Amino acid sequence: MSDAFNQFTGTTTYIASEDLQQAVNVACALEKPLLLRGEPGTGKTVLAQNVASALGMDLIAWHVKSTTKARDGLYVYDTVARLHDSRFGDADVNDIASYIKLGPLGRSLASEKRVVLLIDEIDKADIEFPNDLLTELDAMKFFIDETGKEIVAKERPLVIITSNNEKELPDAFLRRCIFHYIDFPSVELMTKIVRVHHPDIEEQVLDQCLELFFKLRDVPRIRKRPSTSELIDWIFALRKAGVDLARVGGGIPFLGTLLKNEQDMAILGNN
Repeated sequence: MSDAFNQFTGTTTYIASEDLQQAVNVACALEKPLLLRGEPGTGKTVLAQNVASALGMDLIAWHVKSTTKARDGLYVYDTVARLHDSRFGDADVNDIASYIKLGPLGRSLASEKRVVLLIDEIDKADIEFPNDLLTELDAMKFFIDETGKEIVAKERPLVIITSNNEKELPDAFLRRCIFHYIDFPSVELMTKIVRVHHPDIEEQVLDQCLELFFKLRDVPRIRKRPSTSELIDWIFALRKAGVDLARVGGGIPFLGTLLKNEQDMAILGNN
């Protein structure tokens, strides 16, 4: 287990705090799902992509919607295609296995090697959805009723789950997870993150951008505070247009890159 605690340290494109690195490595070593929360734009979803890249694993993504059912993650039996083939096609409709399509969780368990499984925005689904996953996440196997075949994982996937805290998750589900809240980056960490995407940015320009950005995030009553990705896009727009913030009198150039609704625009106009 000690070796597993020193695996993920971030990547060249993803700067992870020490606490986040530890959370990933603990989840990997204990073979438990990692549940991530944090405000939008803190890198919850892209973490899974970078963990997979850093650890040399394939990524299987399951983007949850309000209509998503846990069973869909295991497999789907395409009865419509079978009915169509029975009437118009020349396929062997008695081969039911050919009409079984594995879902993201099913593919993760059936994989010959360990993969990273991202269950993205789990709180979008029905309240029963997390509990419906418990059996398969615990047992690491499932049964396909239509064919009588049992899929048993050869390698337990590293499961990374994101939540925007839209609804509370069941206690039974939470007990099985390693939890980590991704704090919004400090100025120091944000400096490192920006330099990954803008490696040749002048220090004075970066300081000016960060000062204005964090002041904007502190404006009272802002409904959607700008995120890391929006800061990176904003700096790109400034540099592309050759804007020197030191010479800007009033207003913020390309404000629509940072703020995304008219209410926040109006609030800023009154400050």
